[in-house]
Amino acid sequence: MTPEEIFSRMQALIAEQFALNESEITMASSFMDDIGADSVDLVELVMAMEEEFELDEIEEDDLTQLKTVGDCVKYLSNKLN
Repeated sequence: MTPEEIFSRMQALIAEQFALNESEITMASSFMDDIGADSVDLVELVMAMEEEFELDEIEEDDLTQLKTVGDCVKYLSNKLN
């Protein structure tokens, strides 16, 4: 799966979870600052990511590194390829 495909699926997930328009979500979007996610929102998003991309549980150490949508795309790209 290409980074572009991952980004597109992440846009859809985030848009659905946070009631945003997909066009508002960029690789540089910060979960806290731009999307307005709190820690509970992020846990729910990670669970949705695990389901969407058929991943095992994402380690807590890895989660702390995921600050932007681009961070997630890079992380998922490494996990899936």
